[in-house]
Amino acid sequence: MTDRPTEHSRTDRAKAPARMTRRGFGLAAGVAIVGGAVFASRWYNISAEAGVEGTLSTPDAHASAVNGAILLIDIRRPDEWERTGVGEGAVPLDMRRKDFTEALLIHTDGRRDVPVALICARGVRSRRLTERLTTAGFTTIIDVPEGMLGSGAGPGWLKRGLPTVTWQPE
Repeated sequence: MTDRPTEHSRTDRAKAPARMTRRGFGLAAGVAIVGGAVFASRWYNISAEAGVEGTLSTPDAHASAVNGAILLIDIRRPDEWERTGVGEGAVPLDMRRKDFTEALLIHTDGRRDVPVALICARGVRSRRLTERLTTAGFTTIIDVPEGMLGSGAGPGWLKRGLPTVTWQPE
């Protein structure tokens, strides 16, 4: 008897379900781990820094908003405002509004040079919106990368114990 495969054994193998090799499994696991790490780093804004140019820490944002030096905009969703409240001194303005820019201009009296700071949950949305508003002609957009819940930039508004107000739907 020979060890060479017969026509019949080749056909059986072709019909057999494919099995993942150890190397294939290791590769898939590696991709999953790296993908998960990238997702987590973006979700928690791990690489963010507060205090660098164009950003504020949450205590600085709070102090500046309360004393009128900046217009602090909480760009989260209404369900988020309802869960945590809105930071004292911040104006809740849902970034998903189709008329977001126009609504923001109402709060700045039509001026695009008013210093506007943006805060969200973890600094991911505020970073993206900062770029969009700068492109739309706003000259002083400031990111609060810690957000309300904390990120790589710091513990966030709530963990720092900064004051909040209860959100009331209009």
